[in-house]
Amino acid sequence: MKLILQEDVSRLGKLGDEVTVAGGYGRNYLIPKGFALLANSQNRRMMEERMRYVQRRLEKTRGDAELLKQKIEKIKCAFTRKVGEGDRLFGSVTSKEIGKELQNAGIEFDRKKIDLEHPIKSLGETKVPIKLHPNVTAEVTVIVEREASIGEEGEGKKPETGQESTT
Repeated sequence: MKLILQEDVSRLGKLGDEVTVAGGYGRNYLIPKGFALLANSQNRRMMEERMRYVQRRLEKTRGDAELLKQKIEKIKCAFTRKVGEGDRLFGSVTSKEIGKELQNAGIEFDRKKIDLEHPIKSLGETKVPIKLHPNVTAEVTVIVEREASIGEEGEGKKPETGQESTT
């Protein structure tokens, strides 16, 4: 069965692609859910017109995405975390936290666009991609540092003078 996709379908194709699928899959799932149309001449013309409209809209939004990319790439998100043996973090830094940090910096976007495959679980600097537009991907720098423990910064320690007071 030949169909034209109306949306991106994982492991099958993207919007506007003409695909061949099993009859049952097309009739019982793709067409009723609105993911696809039968591949006939009328639907092809309709889809071509829709694709032109989508392309024009994407071109308009690309400029905005480029400006947002420049703002995002200037920002460094710093996080401090407690660390165990082997410099492994207790917990992790997630896309939600990165999104919140960018929002605090005055940048508004959908947090779901942060393309963090796995939460960050180690110290150091990491570049995290953010998909702002199909053709524009920004990279935010995320720095994870060790949280200072009480003994490291001299807090909570008594000053050592070498003499005991006898008052």
